[in-house]
Parts: sequence; structure tokens; C-alpha cells
Amino acid sequence: MRLRWVGGVVAVIVAGGVAAGVPASAARAESLDPLVRSAAERVATSDQVAAAKWGTGQPIDDPAREQQVLDGVARRSVELGLDPEETERVFRDQIEASKLVQRGLQEYWAAHPDRQPTERPDLGRVRPEIDRLNDELLTELRDTEQVREHASCGGRLLAAYRHVDADMRLDALHRAGLGRALPSVCGG
Repeated sequence: MRLRWVGGVVAVIVAGGVAAGVPASAARAESLDPLVRSAAERVATSDQVAAAKWGTGQPIDDPAREQQVLDGVARRSVELGLDPEETERVFRDQIEASKLVQRGLQEYWAAHPDRQPTERPDLGRVRPEIDRLNDELLTELRDTEQVREHASCGGRLLAAYRHVDADMRLDALHRAGLGRALPSVCGG
């Protein structure tokens, strides 16, 4: 059910790109690739988070940590001149994307015991990487504000999604996670 919903999100991005009809030269000039790449890297950290929680009984949902992330990005967004409500929407999507990947991995590991993680990463070491990527995303949100508010954003977002997917060779789960991370990027 969740993957069907994520597929719908990707379809909306695709439809936006087709409707926008962005010329390739314009898309390259104002690329969203760096922002989407940071979102994909953040989605990739979900593997370590899932492995850290695997077999511990620790829930995937962590409202206290989620609120801590949202409060931090809201403070930083004000410093960067961004709308805190807009950045909160973007980061809620990042958090939901992470949970989608964590759930997918844990379901896979439950079904394939031979693929279960053999080491448990320390979340205390993973979270600084997530925080670094959050800062990158905030900077890229600031740097792409005009592009993201333009009618061509959907097409540019689709192009960036495709570039990053191809460059990083995402599997279906991480591609779905990246699709879940992006709905709030356009439309300021």
C-alpha cells in the first residue's frame, strides 16, 4: 500500500515535468540536482538507522527525535531567511522517507534472515551525518528558492530525480524513499 502511494507521488512529479515542458538547457542552468542528491544521501542513511534499531524493539517512529530535527531546521531556516513552515513541510517529507526505507528494510530482513545486518551501527554516530545532510538541504533550499517557486519546478525536480537515481543507481526501495522525500520541494 505504501509503495503504491509513493508511486503516486513519483507520478505527480513526472506529470509536473511533462506539463512544465522545461527546455533541457534551462533545466541545466537552474538544476535541482544538488538538493535532490542531498535528499537521496539522507534517504541512504536510513539503512544505518534501520540496522541500529533492528532486533532491539526500538520503534521506527521516534517522535522526540523527529521534533528535535524539525525544531533545529526551523531555527536554522530563520537564520538562512527561509520560511520555517515551508522547511518544516520539506523535512517532514524527509523524515517520512526515512521511515519508509526503514520499514521496507526491516520487512525485508524479517523475510530474509540471511540478509539481516550482522553489525548494529551506533545511532550517536549516524545522527551527526543526518544533521550534516539537513544543513546541506537547508542551504540548497535557500539557494534554489527562486527555482522552486517557478512554474517549471516540477520538470526540474523530475530531471534531478532521474539524474540522481541514475548516478546513485538506487534500488526500488531507495527510489521510492527519494520519491517520498520530494513532494514539498516545489511550490514554496
